[in-house]
Parts: sequence; structure tokens; C-alpha cells
Amino acid sequence: MKFNRRKFITRLLVLVASIEAIFIVKNGVSKSQHNSSKKELFNAGKADAFEPNGLYPFTTGKFYLKRFPDGGFLAMSVKCTHLGCVVNINNKTRGFNCPCHASQFNAFGEVIASPATRPLDIFPITIEKGEILVDIAKPIKRTSFEKSQLTYV
Repeated sequence: MKFNRRKFITRLLVLVASIEAIFIVKNGVSKSQHNSSKKELFNAGKADAFEPNGLYPFTTGKFYLKRFPDGGFLAMSVKCTHLGCVVNINNKTRGFNCPCHASQFNAFGEVIASPATRPLDIFPITIEKGEILVDIAKPIKRTSFEKSQLTYV
């Protein structure tokens, strides 16, 4: 069997690419398993410190905490679902505006003016011993607002 330079280089490149592919797949699987179990709880404070119908920005946690008139809490991401710009509070509508491309969201984070096509992401909330804990490691993509997304004391 004759072994020329072209065959050697081709086989070497295939071997290197195969090894690299194995590492990419292995790291991707281990990262997804690690991220799915990771919790990063942000303590927003005592639940009774938040007024009904109040909207509270938490820039360090990267979310807005909204308490609705019925007492339910919703933690919405500050990132616009269009291209990830930070949305601002619209005091007139009690919703949000994206300064980059003019998307608008209502108080529930639902789109009322495009180009955004889906509501703001939300974060899971748990309430323990009267403290509001927001899991900022797990944003939840949603297609609409549902009452079941609210968390009550």
C-alpha cells in the first residue's frame, strides 16, 4: 500500500476534525445538563413591601417586578424579545417601551406594537418566609400572558 502526502494530510484532517467534534458534543451535553439544574435566586425583598399595582426595576437582577392589584407577582426580563435591548418603563401606559426599535409592551409584558413578536420573558418566582426569590438563571419564553404565570403569597 502506497501512502502519499495527499492521503496523509486528508486522513490527518479527518482525524483532527473528528476529535474536535467529539469535544464539542461532549461539552455541549455537559453544559446543558449543568445549566438545567442551576438556580440563581435573587432575593427581591419582603413581599409585603411591594404595593399593589406597583412596578419595581431590579437592574442588578435584570428584571422588573410587577405586583398586580390582586396581589400576584410577575418578574419580567428587561430585555426586549426583538433584539435584546433594555426596555424602559412607560409611566403613561404602565407598560414598557423598547428605545431601539419602538416595540411596546403592556403591563403584562405582552406585545402591543411590533417589531417584537412575543411577550417579555419571565422568571420563576418562589416566596419563602415572606421573601420573594426570583430565579434569574431560567428565563421562560412565552407566547402570551396567563393568570397561572402570577405568583401569590
